[in-house]
Amino acid sequence: MSKKKIYLDYAATTPVDEEVFEAMKPYFCEKFGNPSSSHQFGKETREAVEAARKQVADFLRCKPEEIIFTSGATESNNLAIRGVTAKSIGQKKSGAGFVPHVITSSVEHSCVLNACKTLEDDKLAEVTYLSVNKEGLVEIEEIERAVKSRTVLVSIMYANNEIGTVQPIEEIGNLIKRLNGSRGGERSSRIYFHTDAVQAINYLDCDVNTLGVDLLSISAHKFYGPKGVGALFIKEGTSIARIQDGGGQEFGMRPGTHNVPGIVGLGEAITKIKNNESVNENIERLSDKLIDGILKSVPNSKLNGSCKKRLPNNVNISFPGAEGEAILLALSFEGVAVSTGSACASSDLRPSHVLVALGLGPADYHSSVRFTLGKYTTEEEIGRVLTVLPGIIERLRKISGQA
Repeated sequence: MSKKKIYLDYAATTPVDEEVFEAMKPYFCEKFGNPSSSHQFGKETREAVEAARKQVADFLRCKPEEIIFTSGATESNNLAIRGVTAKSIGQKKSGAGFVPHVITSSVEHSCVLNACKTLEDDKLAEVTYLSVNKEGLVEIEEIERAVKSRTVLVSIMYANNEIGTVQPIEEIGNLIKRLNGSRGGERSSRIYFHTDAVQAINYLDCDVNTLGVDLLSISAHKFYGPKGVGALFIKEGTSIARIQDGGGQEFGMRPGTHNVPGIVGLGEAITKIKNNESVNENIERLSDKLIDGILKSVPNSKLNGSCKKRLPNNVNISFPGAEGEAILLALSFEGVAVSTGSACASSDLRPSHVLVALGLGPADYHSSVRFTLGKYTTEEEIGRVLTVLPGIIERLRKISGQA
């Protein structure tokens, strides 16, 4: 008898909402025009793209022309980081030999860290990687101490994809506003503030004015929209260069034929977040039940990240004495889908850079499992996990001789 499948990996991706899918369907076959075309077919899809742009802008409380559609968070993050640094190098005020300085954290998504590393390798920027405390939080004072006369960008993620820790983005925004207001003397560069809000958008306030950000990245497949489409908010006046060449789409910032069905899906999905309050309250209740149940029923289990400053759907726990990959496979055999880290690195056996940054040792980071809940998670499913998990951990600990 096959076991009922239980999906607890919503941080990796979410299923497309049925209403979102219905909104997208006409733009595959019926309304197929290229938005850049001048005829009626193009006008029809161009209007759909602009309607979606307004939906995203309304959600983020910004102007529609401040929204750039992309292929997802990786492209959005690269455009923000590479675009700002490239523009700063090209500006006359920078002078010959100017090397921009970027500040980020050690727990960012790999696309942010790799983009920064490439800039370093190509000698296009100097990068400071801020450490975090044991809860995964960046200290505001550390950001201020890291600022240099050449600092052009601070990029700190809103909420972590592996441990769910929520960073003090509004406070960082206030700091950068203060630093920009007092600039002069040795430090004449304006500092721009970027946040990767991919995991946060479903659960946290993403009003860009409240947060004080200049750039903000989102990806539709994290909030019940389609894969392969995202957006980057670029505040009016932000000094940024495009990073790929082509046509003049997206205000000249992101060339390439529009993914119309995906963009329509993104717009439809983001409008539904406004009605998520009761859903999110239920997710938080089920997450608390899962955390409490695991910590009580599985000896020596440890919650990773912050107990309070965390996303309501993220549960990352270490089970010392049992390998994370073995736990994942055993749960999969029981029909339960979880992760041992970020989905992008699930085939990488190196320890999670996030858990290492928290100061965890091998016993903890090699035994970590991420459970992430979503709007379709049920009480019955959490009960099922709490029923099978203790036995799995006990069995694996016995095999490793650490029971």
